[in-house]
Amino acid sequence: MQMSARRIVAALALVAMAFFSAGASSAHEYETDTVKIGHPWLRVPPPGATVAAAYLSLTGKDGKDDRLVSVSIPVAERTELHTMTMDGGVMKMRPLENGIEIEAGKTVELKPGGMHVMLIGLTRPIVDGERAKGLLTFEKAGEIEVEFVMQTMKDAMSGEGQHGGMQHGGDMKHEGHGMK
Repeated sequence: MQMSARRIVAALALVAMAFFSAGASSAHEYETDTVKIGHPWLRVPPPGATVAAAYLSLTGKDGKDDRLVSVSIPVAERTELHTMTMDGGVMKMRPLENGIEIEAGKTVELKPGGMHVMLIGLTRPIVDGERAKGLLTFEKAGEIEVEFVMQTMKDAMSGEGQHGGMQHGGDMKHEGHGMK
């Protein structure tokens, strides 16, 4: 049975479209000698926002500790590794000056409501479904290039892309970045 060239091209186009649309929100991983990097994603902020947050998981390989020292994502003028705490009903975010320790055999989750990468001075709109290259710098593993999937909080809340949702309570205060 022979298929016409036109049908073959059409079938391949359908397969490619299904592959790429599924990949936009599916989990993706990277691996080094010391750490496994799980599903880097960047939260789509409200229109006009000048800051955004990015998340991922970091799992230390057995017998090898490491430390995430910095993250660079060209869609922002600068990035900082942050922690979030609640103080009297007010959410406070502060830079992690010494990076993020990744112990061997343990997983550190950068997720909404916890540690995260803060993008400051967005240089372009963050669009749902797009990807942005990023560079993670580790103390031992060195520089690792990854792609951050841009996703809405709605996708995050629904569990798409294998990351958890976030619940807010009280006021949110983000010192030094004009975000309340």
